[in-house]
Amino acid sequence: MSIILSPSILSADFSRLGDEIKTVENAGVDWIHIDVMDGHFAPNITMGPFVVETCKRITGLPLDVHLMIENADNFVEAFVKAGASCLSVHLEGNANIHRTLQVVRGLGVKTGLVLNPGTPVESASAVLHLVDYVLMMSVNPGYSGQTFQPEVFDRVRRMRALLDLI
Repeated sequence: MSIILSPSILSADFSRLGDEIKTVENAGVDWIHIDVMDGHFAPNITMGPFVVETCKRITGLPLDVHLMIENADNFVEAFVKAGASCLSVHLEGNANIHRTLQVVRGLGVKTGLVLNPGTPVESASAVLHLVDYVLMMSVNPGYSGQTFQPEVFDRVRRMRALLDLI
């Protein structure tokens, strides 16, 4: 099992985004994580493809784009064109997650699946063969600074067991 460090730019000082990305890059991170929220799936609005394009100009690190949006199918191509190296979508809020994951995989980027804290781990079993990585949320989507939910440790163990069956 490899561990990947992918800090989110969600709490970055956007007036100094380039400096902040270079700081974590120099610290040895593997990827840069970009949280995208649409105000519908998650109760906040954050970044779009333009920010991904900007980050692509700043760093050579892979850009890990996490779509916390409704109708992800409508946007995956735009984020890949903007420079996403890895694209993760939520199991929740995607009417046909199987198709969504196939579309992402077909665009030639690492494909990720995300589960909210209240989503049963086992509900992902039918599509795990389509993903390169899984992101287990330890807070509910929407805002930075939330309290870590320690039950995620058991959820990660259960997900590991499912992944070991593939």
